[in-house]
Amino acid sequence: MPPNPPTAPSKELHVFPNPAPERDYVIQFQIPEFTCLCPLTGQPDFAHFTIDMIADGLCVELKSLKMYMWSFRDEGAFHEKVTNDILGKIVETTAPRFARITARWYVRGGIYTNVVAEHRKKGWKPEPVVVLPQHATERGLPT
Repeated sequence: MPPNPPTAPSKELHVFPNPAPERDYVIQFQIPEFTCLCPLTGQPDFAHFTIDMIADGLCVELKSLKMYMWSFRDEGAFHEKVTNDILGKIVETTAPRFARITARWYVRGGIYTNVVAEHRKKGWKPEPVVVLPQHATERGLPT
C-alpha cells in the first residue's frame, strides 16, 4: 500500500472562495450512504444526509466533504450528536449565512429517526420567496 493512499478518511474540510457572494443561493449535498456505529451495541447505523447551505465567503470542497463523512464510519455516536457535530464543523469551517442538515436514519428496532439541525448567521435574513404564476404545460396537441 502506498504511504499516502489516494483517498482516506479525514476530519479536515477544505474550502474555496464563493464564486457568487453577492447573492443567496442554495448548495445542496446529498449523502445517501453515511455510516457510523451505535455507541451502545457497536453495530452499524446508516443514514441519508442532506446538507443545505447558503454560503457567505467560502464553499465546501466536495472531496474533502466525502472524506470527512467517511471519517465517522468507525466511530460510535448517537444520531443527534453526529448530526450536530457535522453541522458544527461546517459552520466552523465556512461560516455560512445559513446551513441545515437533515439526517434520515434507517430503521433500528422498528423506529426511524430524523434529526434536523440548523444554523443562521447573526443578522442574516433570507430574501422573500418569489412566487411565479403557474401555467399549463403546452404540448402542441389539442386536448
